[in-house]
Amino acid sequence: MPKQHYRPDTFHSRDSIGYLLKRSQRLLQERIEMRFAEQGCTLQQWVVLMHVRDGLAITVADLCRELRHDSGAMTRLIDQLESRDLVERRRTQSDRRVIELSLTKAGEKLLDSLIPTVCDVLNESLDGFTREEVKTLQSMLGRMLTQLENLAASSSGTPANADKE
Repeated sequence: MPKQHYRPDTFHSRDSIGYLLKRSQRLLQERIEMRFAEQGCTLQQWVVLMHVRDGLAITVADLCRELRHDSGAMTRLIDQLESRDLVERRRTQSDRRVIELSLTKAGEKLLDSLIPTVCDVLNESLDGFTREEVKTLQSMLGRMLTQLENLAASSSGTPANADKE
C-alpha cells in the first residue's frame, strides 16, 4: 500500500500535484508559444523536431505513441514540417515498410535558434530557485515519471521501457 500523501477529507485541487503540474505546463506553454510565434514555429512543431533530434521518436508511429497524438494529425504535422524542409522521411533498409524521420540542416538550424528561447522561458520561470533546488525538482519529477511509467506498464502487462528500447 503506497503512502497516503493525500486524504479525501483534506483534499483540495489547488494542492494536488496534478493540478500544479498541469497549470505550470499550461503557463509555460503559453509563454513559449507567444515567443515562438515571432519565429514562425508552433510549440507542437518544436516538440516533434526535438523528439526526432533527441532520438525519442524516429517514426510517425513513435511520435503518436510518445506524444499521445492521433496518426492523421501527426501525419499532417510531419507533412507541414517536410514541406518547410525541416524533416525528411526515409525508408529503412532493413524493412522497407518502415519510414524513419530525420532533421534536415534547416530543421537543425531552426532548433538551434529556438532552444535559447525555451531556455529563457524556463530560466524566467525558475527565477528565485537555487541550482540545487532545480536539480532536486528535476530528480523528483523524474522519479514520479518513472513510477507512473511503471504503473502504466504493470496495468498493460508490458515492461516499463519496452517502447524505448
